[in-house]
Amino acid sequence: MVPTGAYGTWPSPIDAALAASHDGRPEYLGVVGDEVWWTAPRPEEGGRRALVRRRADGGEESVLPAPWNVRSRVIEYGGMPWAGTARDETGPLVVFVHFPDQRLYAYEPDVPGAEPRPLTPVSPVGGGLRWVDPQLRPERGEVWCVLEEFTGPSPTDVRRVIAAVPLDGSAAGDRSAVRELSDDRHRFVTGPRLSPDGRHAAWIAWDHPQMPWDSTVVMLGEVTDGGPFGGIRPVAGESDESVAQVEWAPDGSLLFSGDLGGWWDLQRIRPGASGSADRTLLCPGRGEEFGGPLWKIGSQWFQPLRSGLIAVIHGKGTTALGILDPETGELVDAAGPWSEWAPTLAVAGDRVFGVAASPRSAYEVVELDTRTGHARVVGSPHDDPVDPAYYPEPQIRIFTGPDSRDIHAHIYPPQSPDRVAPDDELPPYVVWAHGGPTGRAPLVLDLEIAYFTSRGIGVAEVNYGGSTGYGREYRNRLREQWGVVDVEDCAAVAQALADEGTADPARLAIRGGSAGGWTAAASLACTDVYACGTVIYPILDLRSWATGETHDFESQYLESLIGPLAEVPGRYDERSPITHVDRITAPFLLLQGLDDVICPPVQCERFLEQVAGRQIPHAYIAFEGEGHGFRRADTMVRALEAELSLYAQTFGVSRSEVPLLELRK
Repeated sequence: MVPTGAYGTWPSPIDAALAASHDGRPEYLGVVGDEVWWTAPRPEEGGRRALVRRRADGGEESVLPAPWNVRSRVIEYGGMPWAGTARDETGPLVVFVHFPDQRLYAYEPDVPGAEPRPLTPVSPVGGGLRWVDPQLRPERGEVWCVLEEFTGPSPTDVRRVIAAVPLDGSAAGDRSAVRELSDDRHRFVTGPRLSPDGRHAAWIAWDHPQMPWDSTVVMLGEVTDGGPFGGIRPVAGESDESVAQVEWAPDGSLLFSGDLGGWWDLQRIRPGASGSADRTLLCPGRGEEFGGPLWKIGSQWFQPLRSGLIAVIHGKGTTALGILDPETGELVDAAGPWSEWAPTLAVAGDRVFGVAASPRSAYEVVELDTRTGHARVVGSPHDDPVDPAYYPEPQIRIFTGPDSRDIHAHIYPPQSPDRVAPDDELPPYVVWAHGGPTGRAPLVLDLEIAYFTSRGIGVAEVNYGGSTGYGREYRNRLREQWGVVDVEDCAAVAQALADEGTADPARLAIRGGSAGGWTAAASLACTDVYACGTVIYPILDLRSWATGETHDFESQYLESLIGPLAEVPGRYDERSPITHVDRITAPFLLLQGLDDVICPPVQCERFLEQVAGRQIPHAYIAFEGEGHGFRRADTMVRALEAELSLYAQTFGVSRSEVPLLELRK
């Protein structure tokens, strides 16, 4: 007989170290010859990103040893940080961005004794020179990519262009050897995609105050010999349309994902067509997303195959990998257990590679053979570190919020094979608010969630209004309503769980990081729903964040989330948690990386100055060497154990296996 145990007291084999060791996912797929390569997290190695290749014999090996860290800082969130090509004589050539200095390096991993050699210089100005989304052009002796160049000390003193870097290393000490291909008429650009005939390049561009999920434009330029692109002009995109990706089909058609119809739909412009009036929807009327928010440059939701078919990631709420026939609109999905496909695809002949996960498996590299329809795991395979009986069984729910609006959420009830709860007890629940806020909580196995549910604490992930994956109308609910709709939707889900007898109304908590940290802090200040909260690298002071306390990419994000500062300045103070500290009574834990330039620690420090002396139980833990998003195993362990201690103290349970979190007043 399974023993009875109060919720929150259950023993669990999923400790914080185990959860931390499984944090992160494979990312940024590419094909080099017949091999698939990708970047992989290494939390136990200081959080670096390794470049991994799958050998012909099926084994995996790291291309670069520690401390090489393949990761870009362009727009701080980065993007595709490497490119590779196969060569008959000396093996593959790979070009990559090294995180500490952000220089481009070239490396020949199969050449004995070879070492990475720098291709670009170091700049002493501001954040220096940064690179992302490289496209190798060995026939020209160049690599084309996005250059982000700081021109002064301010985070917004920056320009971005498409540039060509010589592969011979001549630009390693000479900025003038870098050839600029585009002008800097737009503040943001993605890497260029070269047409099959080599005559044209296409890319995506946008400007402040727009974010890439608000409005972008597809630019087209003519490739010249040794000079910049000529005849640059827009060919797709509208003032109220977001184009998330652009690629060329083998027949010279321009493919792109745009949301003019309310969803990111896959569209085509035939060769020789004059522009947006000639666009054709390739899979109309499905009411699904064939794209997503361009948080990272080089994200991919579709890839054309040489046969003319197109591999697509699509869905509403959850995603699938399908093969689309652009002539008939027929779409056939790959069979398999996966409920979420990351926005990265690579194609080799008739094979498609992606990164996918499910509620019972973490992200792994999957190969789809389009000739047979067979899908199989070929890299970073999921391996259950504990009995899957400790994993929660998620429920996909739609709740009703204010004004009868739908709220999408994933509910993870407590689950353990070792304990059952008393019949007369309801479980505590923690509401998780995702970051972005233009993001989405995926339906996948997450050992951080299992860390709590296996101990008898439920988790509710809320895809509040403003989340992606449900169409533009749902996404636009947050326009000028940040701090209102997100807070209301999270509270509505928490209250509904309590009202239906799923959760204990006296033991509800909220947690979130980045924009989710804002929602958590605003929820503690504006509602009395929660007994405590965990606030992770948050925004707390809107006015300061909008006037110089963040990076360039999001420096005008609040113009749409809150409203134009010049027109509604009072709203910035009315919504900010830092101006409503007097309303906070619930205990909270504040976690912050000291190297965070997106949500800098100064916001937390000012917030704590306001909290001082108000008798609010709280704890603040700041981590050296961590930026926006914790990557080091020791950081994640300490943060997770501190969070559990907060809940244990607040919910009145004992957890002796974690250090006691000291709550100060």
